[in-house]
Amino acid sequence: MDIAGEFGPFAAADGAADLETQFLVHLRDFLRREWRLLALITALSFGGGVTYVATTPPKYTATADMIIDTEKITWTHSEMSSETRSIDDAAVETELETTRSERVRRSVVHQLNLTEDPEFVGPRQGIRARIVALLTQEPGSDATSDEPMRRALSTIKNNLRVTRVGQSYVERISYTSLDPEKAAKIANTFAESYIEDQLQAKFDQIRRASEWLDERMRALRQQASDAYKAVQDFKTEKNIIIGKDGKLASDIELDQLGVALARARADTSQARAKLDRIQRVLEQRSNNMGDFSIPDPVVTDALSSPVVTKLRQQFLDDQARQAEWNAKYGVNHIAVRNLRAEMAALQSSIWDEISRIAESYKSELQITKSQEEAIDKRMMEVFQKSGATRQAQVHLRELESGAETYRGIYETFLSRFTQALQQQSFPSTEARVVTEAPAPREPSSPKIALTLAFATLCGLGFGVMSAIAREQLMNRRIHTRDQLEKLVGSACLAVLPAISKPLGRFRESDSLPFVQITEAPCFSATAEALRYMKVAIDLHPAGAKIIGITSALPGEGKTTVTAAFAAFLAGTGARTLLIDADLRSPSASRMLGYADRPGLIDMVENGLEFENLVITDPNFKFDVLASPIAARPFSSSDALNSSAIKDMLKAARNEYDYVLCDLPAVLPIVDVKATAHLFDAFILIVEWGGTSTKEILNAVRSSPLLSERLLGTVLNKADEKFLRRFEGYSDRRDAYYRESA
Repeated sequence: MDIAGEFGPFAAADGAADLETQFLVHLRDFLRREWRLLALITALSFGGGVTYVATTPPKYTATADMIIDTEKITWTHSEMSSETRSIDDAAVETELETTRSERVRRSVVHQLNLTEDPEFVGPRQGIRARIVALLTQEPGSDATSDEPMRRALSTIKNNLRVTRVGQSYVERISYTSLDPEKAAKIANTFAESYIEDQLQAKFDQIRRASEWLDERMRALRQQASDAYKAVQDFKTEKNIIIGKDGKLASDIELDQLGVALARARADTSQARAKLDRIQRVLEQRSNNMGDFSIPDPVVTDALSSPVVTKLRQQFLDDQARQAEWNAKYGVNHIAVRNLRAEMAALQSSIWDEISRIAESYKSELQITKSQEEAIDKRMMEVFQKSGATRQAQVHLRELESGAETYRGIYETFLSRFTQALQQQSFPSTEARVVTEAPAPREPSSPKIALTLAFATLCGLGFGVMSAIAREQLMNRRIHTRDQLEKLVGSACLAVLPAISKPLGRFRESDSLPFVQITEAPCFSATAEALRYMKVAIDLHPAGAKIIGITSALPGEGKTTVTAAFAAFLAGTGARTLLIDADLRSPSASRMLGYADRPGLIDMVENGLEFENLVITDPNFKFDVLASPIAARPFSSSDALNSSAIKDMLKAARNEYDYVLCDLPAVLPIVDVKATAHLFDAFILIVEWGGTSTKEILNAVRSSPLLSERLLGTVLNKADEKFLRRFEGYSDRRDAYYRESA
């Protein structure tokens, strides 16, 4: 069965609970460490608030409500095609700025004679006002006659507040003063001064507008007259005549000539048709010569002549008698011949009459042609004249348009001028006081509860920020076991407290710290820390004997810890060897008093035996392999890697229970990196609050063997009280140390 899958939700819930618990624990530890700083800054901020409340005189705020002049806003909305909310807000904000303008403030100062009021021209009240006055005062500035007015205006501006009530056209005028009656009086006077300023501004605006309109109207009147005169002069010059319907005379004449030309062309066509028909009738005479025939009857409609009709009738009557007489008397009868002669005469008369009518048709055709040509010629003349007139008419239209424009502008200005004259006699405004400001009963400032609460919150805020900043700064240095263990990834074996130094008695190079550690009571915290180190070495799985003790930087106390630890091990009865392997700065030899004795360098360079160089310290019973100060090798890393040193360490492993090597610091020189393979384990000494986390990491990561064989770390020179507060444990765990000391 998959236990993780079966209990997954519960495990997730437990993980979330653990995170919350860790957060609460960290918060508790943070407050336990930094509560003093938080309390101090909060108390200082609260004290500042109390000082401000105690030294600030009470002030009273009076409020008056007034509806602003909305005539300009309404006029703007009616004139504009698109009304927007931003325009409305901008217009209201403009009126608010007008209310708090210097002109209105100056009017209030004059009305209430505030230049003689000590509150406005006297010394500044309150700490903030005095500081501002001190900072803004120009050195060497002399008081002028305008100084009281300027100070009064500045005071009113600082204490005045004009706001809009919601989205309405009502503005709220609030003024703050030391005197409640004075605050109400100034607030009401501001409303009245705004109304008077609006009336006076409208009066001045109307007066200036009337003067400007009057002057402008005169100019427009002259311009309109000049434009109309230019139109008439141009018409006269170009001989332009316009009818009632707005058409040119030439256009009217062209229309009439067009109608007449069409009629003339119709008459000509009709006359030509009549002439053609009569000519075809006349052709019958030449074709029928010698026959008693008369024109075809179909032309009688066209030849509606009474003479032809009468002659035709006589001819037809004679023709009927001829037929009768031919049958009765014969063809050659004298009467028949006379009748034929009469019929011939009638025939000739009919054809003569038709010829005369044909001649009249010719004359009529010529007349209609002449009329048509005359009308056509006149049309050409009028058309040519009309083209020139039309070109002139374009310019005429421009002149007429200009004249109409000037006339329209003049009429508009005349209407506005009339309105301005009517408004000038009685200017009005919609601004009025809605609610007068009463004298306030309670002071508006300082607000004691709010001020003290704000001061407390500010103190807490600054305290938290200061504590966090302090924590961040301290995180760059090692102050707790947890910090060191998380950073290095190895256990912190012990914490050695800092050693107090009597002033003027010991130098830093003296052995006072070593003496104090070795003389610490056997059941003290110092002795217990050394026991932790011994137990860590004893529990090493590979049975470490050769222990290298080093630090990231010089001065972290590695030599003192090494010598004190050697004395502690020797005190337990263990065979202990202390090797001063810091060939560059053999501080262990100097501290123990063996700086002039032969030692490690003599064994490497001169081939001396190890047994002849070991010194047994008479006080602490551990053996020492010193390193003389005078003999410093050219390459300390090569010296430590020599075969003599390796043989010596092999022999020491068999003879001693513990071999402690005081190595140089890791970062300044390469000795530890070069000799890391010679040691079973390493102990890194870290100075409490002195070595940065970056330097410790660089030291551990400088050599893979050092990181791999690192047995643990020792936090040296620790401040016990500070460490106890940071690690968050009570003093009860130190009871064993105090009782046994």
